Amino acid sequence: MTSTFSNIGVFLVATLGILFLFAVLMRFLLQLARADFYNPISQGIVKVTNPLLLPLRKAVPGLFGLDMASVVLALLVGLVMILACGLLAGFGLFNPLSALLWSLIGCVATVIAVVFVGMLISIVFSWIAPQSSHPALMLLRQLLEPFCAPIRRLIPPLGVIDISPIFVFILLTVADKLLLGFAGMANMPPFVYSLFWHIPGF
Repeated sequence: MTSTFSNIGVFLVATLGILFLFAVLMRFLLQLARADFYNPISQGIVKVTNPLLLPLRKAVPGLFGLDMASVVLALLVGLVMILACGLLAGFGLFNPLSALLWSLIGCVATVIAVVFVGMLISIVFSWIAPQSSHPALMLLRQLLEPFCAPIRRLIPPLGVIDISPIFVFILLTVADKLLLGFAGMANMPPFVYSLFWHIPGF
């Protein structure tokens, strides 16, 4: 019975933690992409993250126009999630410095997964609803543009077919494999790695 409650506790903490982590990372990525701040989805993310992010901004200044407070908050959310889930699962208290490094790896893995899945969704809807003005799709296009634009400049579309997503998928997959190798070098337990999002199939 104790194991059952521990599993439930890990599930709840990991689920709530990764959802909030997703919101924080999305806020950072949307700002990085200069996405529409007044999009209703953007506003929802702002409302969810403001209670913790605004106080943190008083201590963590921006850097080169980037919201570093979002980065710090994401790392802290990952750290708390790792430490709490480790205790609930019976691993004891992980070394906080190691857990912070694992949090960084997990946050990067989550960003890679978000962009990868976002690309898939964007491609599907570009075929079935290319002119859609749904707020979610418009925001997704803005979010992905910084990843596709540099490749598009090197490899222009073939007629009406934009092949840049293919190379984005390749680069994301390579990055995910490299990150997995780095996680092994950092002695990141599989249990901890599984708390974060990854590219489907990895």
